[in-house]
Amino acid sequence: MYAANLIKDVCRYWGLNLHRICPEIDIAGSPERCDFRIVIEDSRRRLFILENISAKFVGHKLRIIKALDFLHSNKLPGIRPYVPISEEEYIANHQDDSYWQLSPYLNGIPLNRPEYIFDRWRGNVLADFLINLREKSAGIPYFDRVDVFSIKDYVYDMRTKLDRHEPALFKKIQPLIGFMENTFMSVHDQLPSCFCHGDYHPLNIIWSERGIRAVIDWEFLGYKPEAYDAANLVGCIGIENPQGLLGDFIQDLIRRLKAAALFEDISWEYFLEFVLSLRFGWLSEWLRKSDTEMIDLEIVYMNLLMDNRDTLRKAWKI
Repeated sequence: MYAANLIKDVCRYWGLNLHRICPEIDIAGSPERCDFRIVIEDSRRRLFILENISAKFVGHKLRIIKALDFLHSNKLPGIRPYVPISEEEYIANHQDDSYWQLSPYLNGIPLNRPEYIFDRWRGNVLADFLINLREKSAGIPYFDRVDVFSIKDYVYDMRTKLDRHEPALFKKIQPLIGFMENTFMSVHDQLPSCFCHGDYHPLNIIWSERGIRAVIDWEFLGYKPEAYDAANLVGCIGIENPQGLLGDFIQDLIRRLKAAALFEDISWEYFLEFVLSLRFGWLSEWLRKSDTEMIDLEIVYMNLLMDNRDTLRKAWKI
């Protein structure tokens, strides 16, 4: 917790007079996206999120800020842009080695977990955001369209590390990788790409009663295979409760995306495999946190996806 006087000084970069610090207010999204964050209230009773960031991430944070500005200027609903200091400046460098950014605080409706995965309307509004994102991100600067994230390379790199350092876990994932090598890996590099959020799932949404107030946590944004965000979302619904994979939420999400012709046929043909491959990223997260319960659950879930692939494809009509 930083001293109130320091936070007061930092607020002045944005011309804000600090009224009070609000540690009692929860902040949506992952706290790991910055070194420290807090809700503050200014003298006009407006709420903001003040975040302290590491110097090594300043360049990446600026790309996120500029990307959100671009999307906001293109009138993409659900974007919460950062507050500028001046026309060209967004990040405050306080006392040489302390970097800060500021965004408006938005209050939302908490998710009722895991029951929310059966809310049909959520699938529709989440699909609509992806459809709008594709249109509004066309021509977005600051990103190289050729530099597309490869989940294939990620999985192979993870396999090598597990073989070296986690032989028991390596043995458990071998059948999963073997399945993907027989189906998905050879076509991965042929998948069309587009600009993606990169971590699109219901916990990275600030919800209203029947819609989206804001999509947050854009840390992994960039060009990726076009079905990346939808596949990550579907995988996250299923880990909450596998029955959600067959529910109206996901069926309406997929139906709406298909009706909009958002993805090419090849992306739908290998959509199930893409959902499965992205779970390796989540497995890596549980390993990083040494969360043995979630590691075991993830392995069970990944096998469930593989073993029930025909049932899922039929339910999703892909």
